[in-house]
Amino acid sequence: MDALGDLLAPYSELIAKVAGTITTLQFLSGVVLMNDIRKKGSSDIYPVGPFLGGVVLTVLSLKLANIMNDAAMINTNLIGLVINFAFLFGFYYYASSGSRSNIWKQIGYSSVFLLVITTYANFEDPAKIEFRLGMLITGILVWLVGSPLLHLPKIIKKKSTEGMPFPIIFAGNLVAGSWMLYAISIKNTVMVFQNLLLFVLSGIQLSMFVFFPNKPAAKPKDSKKDK
Repeated sequence: MDALGDLLAPYSELIAKVAGTITTLQFLSGVVLMNDIRKKGSSDIYPVGPFLGGVVLTVLSLKLANIMNDAAMINTNLIGLVINFAFLFGFYYYASSGSRSNIWKQIGYSSVFLLVITTYANFEDPAKIEFRLGMLITGILVWLVGSPLLHLPKIIKKKSTEGMPFPIIFAGNLVAGSWMLYAISIKNTVMVFQNLLLFVLSGIQLSMFVFFPNKPAAKPKDSKKDK
């Protein structure tokens, strides 16, 4: 990795700009999902995780970016925070009354979690918190990106990827690849590991769309019994 890092090092700023642009477009990929929710008139069949998790991640990533003093990461995550808040509001707007109470519960848990982590980060040694916060973000990302794989048996049974947000998954794959190159260029092992893992997980999910359509499987018509 060191040899590749030396090769990419002179272009680290350019790679960061490209990665930041792709990440911003990835944040905006939620527009497609929100439009689908608008057409259906309900967000109940979709998990709130991608949007609420996006808020949590951008807050934590902003904290990490400030510790690293990385301007590219700070600017990207500030934009992402605003966009994810807007999508979360839209998701809540189209949720049924029963689902809204569950959304508020998850928002409450997430708020407490962020309060604890940011408070801890303010008092911990910066040299230690950079690694620990990086690993925590990796764990959350793995959960967010990999959680749809828990529904793999259901997807195979239904022969449909309905409910899986293809635009977000595809954009996430591009984002992971671009930030992985940036991490290699600045020789940040934690970021390399983080984005390599995400690249593989999102790639597995993308493969599901090759085998199964993103719509309900057609129900077989009942054949008429011979009289």
